[in-house]
Amino acid sequence: MWQADATQLAQLDPAFRRNLINCLPGYKPLHLMGTKSAAGVTNLALFSQVIHLGADPPLLGILFRPHTVKRDSLENILETGVFTLNHVRIQEVVQAHWTAANWEGSEFDATGLTEEYKAGVQAPFVKGSPVQLACSLVESQTLQVNRTVLLIAKIEQVFVSKKGLREDGSLDLNTLGIASVSGLDEYHSGQSLVRLSYAKPGKIPTKL
Repeated sequence: MWQADATQLAQLDPAFRRNLINCLPGYKPLHLMGTKSAAGVTNLALFSQVIHLGADPPLLGILFRPHTVKRDSLENILETGVFTLNHVRIQEVVQAHWTAANWEGSEFDATGLTEEYKAGVQAPFVKGSPVQLACSLVESQTLQVNRTVLLIAKIEQVFVSKKGLREDGSLDLNTLGIASVSGLDEYHSGQSLVRLSYAKPGKIPTKL
């Protein structure tokens, strides 16, 4: 088995180290973040660093790279306080990945993805996304360890395709055709293995 300690990791080729460390968390959720500046310019960016923080109230954490250069999504959120998160459909991973290019104008126009607006939400959604979240900024923290920026947001509205919403409130991501990502550039379609009952001591979980 290949191994490396912290000292050895620091001595690796930078590109190799970046790819390795980004792959270590395994499969990650994939979202397109829609924002609009106060001047009305839309922005669309791909994010995999989205963290569930709580259900009541419904909170998410989104991690941004250090704010040492212009970051349109982050700056738009800090300016307006609102944004959307849109799950990426399997058939749109190329366009979603393409949003990471250094475009001059809106990534919507550049990549062929379509803006969608809903009542009471200033920020644009991605039309056709089967899971869409309207979010508002709660707080922003710059982490001292590496200067990354953690935004904490409240989910204000949820829009889910009915075909993927189960009676118990869980989502069937397979049916919805949702993509995930590993590392920086490898995308995956999900395959459900099993749903298990609530874990209790002394009782082996059973299939639901």
